[in-house]
Amino acid sequence: MRVKGLRQIALGAALAAGTGIAGAGVAAADTAEARQPGLDRYYHQRLAWKACGDKDLDAAGAQCADVTVPLDYSRPGGRTITVAISRLKATDTKNRRGIMLSNPGGPGGAGLGMMLDVRKTMTADVASRYDLIGMDPRGIGRSTPVDCGWPVGTMLRSSGIDRTGFDRTVRLEADLARRCAATEGPDIRQITTRNTARDMDVVRGALGERRISYFGWSYGTYLGAVYTQLFPQRSDRIVLDSAVDPQRYGVGMFQAMGKPNEAALDDWAQWTAARDAEYHLGKTGPQVRELFEDLIRGAAKSPIHLGGYQVDEHLLPMLAFSPLADPRRNGELATSVRRLADAAAGKPVEPTPELESDLRFVTKPTPETQNSGQAAVLCGDVAAPRDPEWYWRTVQRNRATQPVFGGFANGPSACASWAPPAEPPTDVHNRVPALIVQATGDTRTAYDEGVALHKAMTASRLVTLQDVRIHAVFGNYPNTCVENTVNAYFRDGGLPRTDTTCREN
Repeated sequence: MRVKGLRQIALGAALAAGTGIAGAGVAAADTAEARQPGLDRYYHQRLAWKACGDKDLDAAGAQCADVTVPLDYSRPGGRTITVAISRLKATDTKNRRGIMLSNPGGPGGAGLGMMLDVRKTMTADVASRYDLIGMDPRGIGRSTPVDCGWPVGTMLRSSGIDRTGFDRTVRLEADLARRCAATEGPDIRQITTRNTARDMDVVRGALGERRISYFGWSYGTYLGAVYTQLFPQRSDRIVLDSAVDPQRYGVGMFQAMGKPNEAALDDWAQWTAARDAEYHLGKTGPQVRELFEDLIRGAAKSPIHLGGYQVDEHLLPMLAFSPLADPRRNGELATSVRRLADAAAGKPVEPTPELESDLRFVTKPTPETQNSGQAAVLCGDVAAPRDPEWYWRTVQRNRATQPVFGGFANGPSACASWAPPAEPPTDVHNRVPALIVQATGDTRTAYDEGVALHKAMTASRLVTLQDVRIHAVFGNYPNTCVENTVNAYFRDGGLPRTDTTCREN
């Protein structure tokens, strides 16, 4: 999942040198991407750098370029597309390390400006030694985009509280998949993580670099892991923050969100109950939760009208899903729920700007915000079960323990009606050194997912942020221990000798 908002789901003790080269015993056929004939022209292309046309990037002195890549890497002489990148050049040319690519998550997150924020958390002797590369992945943003002409902004929504709502969701998701097939045709099957990883390697070649370092949040950890699997000898210093279990990527990744989001809702409810004099949502955590669940049940009978929007049982859980990923947004969520409760009672209220932004994104798609590119990647990477009854049984099985988020975590998406993937999923298992950062309270990529990636990448080290409910840590949530560990790795290339546990500042 993307970091911010709905917009964007045992190791040896020896010190790892951080060279990024796969260790002995890894079969080349399983880990190295064989370059197809005809790709040299992409790897050796000359890039035309220019101003980015973005206020923040231009003010920072960044430049942008379009990189030409094949739509289908098995047919390098066929149709081409472009991938947009930005570059903040290293200022310490004497000690320059190389390039650091990045991805903000999603999938579907546009990443041209990502490193503007991340470099604020980097020490000067790290940020100055790398060319920091932002990238809009294929199908997204300024890269050749996917636009299925959806009537909604995203396929992510709850499947409701009963069979009527569930069947409505099945119809909507199938319609979204049909629109993509009709609008984009078979080309959409090439908007995948494996191809984005190949694009990253073309970027490396076009920039004249031998290896890449990498920083990714959320889905960006999966992309980074896939890159290390396909191009182990091209991987340098890799940091994967809030990681996805590559074995669960797809439906399993969403299912893993149910439990931590319910726990986060309880945590938020307790926080809100302690401030009942301000929000008036209940004096105890269970009372606050019950009020929220009552709102969902009421919205299933009659949508809540708020600021020109209709909030039904499918949207209401998702409006909590976004702020629950960050405890600093507790007050924002409490205020939003207060407005929703007042609107449900017939009071004339307007949404907060933050709530209105999420509502607009979900319900009023534009070419900039519609998120069919996310569906293209998720559905194009891994096949999903197609039988609606499979989802219905799974939702029902989890209903008691996941009353708010079970319909989202276990329900159908457009992937249930998507064309089969063009390639099999990537089996990530390698010895490329990497630093994996994971918070125990992460609601988007559950803590166990980071542990699983750590096991799959056997030369990695795991940095645990203990007892913090946050998704994306470095560059997003201040923690001195995490920041020192990540900066030291990017600066010196040595991973910690053992896994590390960090605690709240």
